[in-house]
Amino acid sequence: MQIAKNTVVTLHYEMFDANNTLLDKTEEPISYLHGGYDGIFPLVEEALQGKAVGDSVDVTMQPDDAFGDPEEELVRVEPLDVFPSDVEVGMMFEADDPETGEVLLFRVTDIADGKAVVDANHPLAGQTIRFVAKVVEVRPASEEEQSHGHAHGEHGHHH
Repeated sequence: MQIAKNTVVTLHYEMFDANNTLLDKTEEPISYLHGGYDGIFPLVEEALQGKAVGDSVDVTMQPDDAFGDPEEELVRVEPLDVFPSDVEVGMMFEADDPETGEVLLFRVTDIADGKAVVDANHPLAGQTIRFVAKVVEVRPASEEEQSHGHAHGEHGHHH
């Protein structure tokens, strides 16, 4: 079966930065619903269209096609007294965006002079990403998966 709209695609992937350093890889295969449901990067989905089990894709994405460019307004400097006393670089904190009200995940990137720099940009924002994937299964999506807009079952989303 070929990958087409409303198929559930299961794949193994590896993700690399511009220096070919491995950033992420699957231990267990992941599944997504193919066909514009935002289950995977659009450029990768485009490359997978028409592929079948055993096929591979190797897609290099500019920041716009991957995790976006860093946004200055997502970097903030906060007084240390708003954080727990054991705050360290690399820790993550949730905070509401005052403009949209959505919850943002901030990463502490620097601590100095009684202040902490926090960044809600994706850690890979601004980077060129290479996504290498191998198709391990393709099946028709159920009506429920199509109406929910994502894959269910063994490697997909569970309720």
